Amino acid sequence: MGLLHHMKAKLGPAKGKVSDLAQRHEGKVHHGLEKAAHAVDKRTKGKYSDRIQSGTGKAKGAMDRLAHKGDNGPDAAHTTPPRDAGGTTPPPNASGATPPEGPPPTS
Repeated sequence: MGLLHHMKAKLGPAKGKVSDLAQRHEGKVHHGLEKAAHAVDKRTKGKYSDRIQSGTGKAKGAMDRLAHKGDNGPDAAHTTPPRDAGGTTPPPNASGATPPEGPPPTS
C-alpha cells in the first residue's frame, strides 16, 4: 500500500466530519468572512478592495464546495457542465455579425 493511499485512508473519516461541520455552520463562516473582509478593507482604506473581494469570493466558494460535497456524489466539486449546456453566445466579429458555424473558409 502506497503512502498516498495510506494517507487517504486515514483522512477519510476526518473529511466527513469537516464537511458536516461546514454544513452546520455555513452561515457563521460566511458572516465571519464578510466581517474579516470588511475589517481588512477598512484598515487598508480601500486600496486592495478588489483583491479582498476576490479572495473572499474564492474562500466562500471553497466553503460551499466543502459543505455540499456529498450532495451530488463523490465528484460533485470536480464536475463541469457539458459543452453544449447553454452558456454564452460567441462574440460578434468586427462587422457586428456573429461568426458562422463550422470551420473557417480556406483561401
